[in-house]
Amino acid sequence: MKGITLIAMGFFAFAACDMQAKLLTAELPTFEVVWFRQLGLFMGVIVLLALRGPTTVLSSRRPGLQIARGLTAAASASFFIFGVQYVPLADATAVSFIAPFVVTVLGALVLREPVGARRWGAVALGFLGMLIVIRPGLGVFHPGMLFVVCAAFCFATRQIMSRWLSGADPVLTTVAYTSITSSLVLSLSLPFVWETPEGWRVWGICAGLTLCAGVGEVLIIRALDIGQAVVLAPVQYSLILWSTFYGFVVFGDLPDHWTFLGCGIIIASGLYTVHRERLRKAKATS
Repeated sequence: MKGITLIAMGFFAFAACDMQAKLLTAELPTFEVVWFRQLGLFMGVIVLLALRGPTTVLSSRRPGLQIARGLTAAASASFFIFGVQYVPLADATAVSFIAPFVVTVLGALVLREPVGARRWGAVALGFLGMLIVIRPGLGVFHPGMLFVVCAAFCFATRQIMSRWLSGADPVLTTVAYTSITSSLVLSLSLPFVWETPEGWRVWGICAGLTLCAGVGEVLIIRALDIGQAVVLAPVQYSLILWSTFYGFVVFGDLPDHWTFLGCGIIIASGLYTVHRERLRKAKATS
């Protein structure tokens, strides 16, 4: 129960992080906003390094793959924030949850994982839910949503890399390499895009964004330390709920009935995919 509480708090923090990132895109260059977000993740990892010891955490058997995973994390965060500045927060968050379905497809194609008819059906329904949310060709589609779709594909690629790394390095090592690599890469863009935030309000949002990202990272890692991933995985869909809340309260965006329908299909398909994955792992270990 403690693990569920911690991970729920972590996703609440990440939703607040995304909300503040959307606010900042009206004030600062997007890459600078992404940098502030990744800075928070980096600071969260620094806290964990101080608690666990840097030598233990940063020792990797596959450093090259760890760095590549960090690059996909930087790309995923950048694409998402580029997209969220144009589209409602709840819509962007819902579409980003096609990532688990992309992972299933890539797992079958790249890792040769067996995927049954029911899981393929869940994948098809998940993509249908995405199409209902974005509705291309019906006058409500915004091209900015393509950035979110790219973010989901980058995130899925990152998850496939996580599976390659699962037998080589501990989870904390993977998280540390990802945060450090993505932060360093995004720092390279700062000399070209940096604009000093003007006023205490903008500085306050920057600080809040960084803090929420760091706190969310620490809470989720701690939750995964004490709980089983297959039990905690369904809680990630609370992110859609919090994004809808922030989108309405802060930006005045209330999803229409089609968006709610699409979100419902994505969540239901995602939960079923998590359930089938849990059964697959249980069968593999029995």
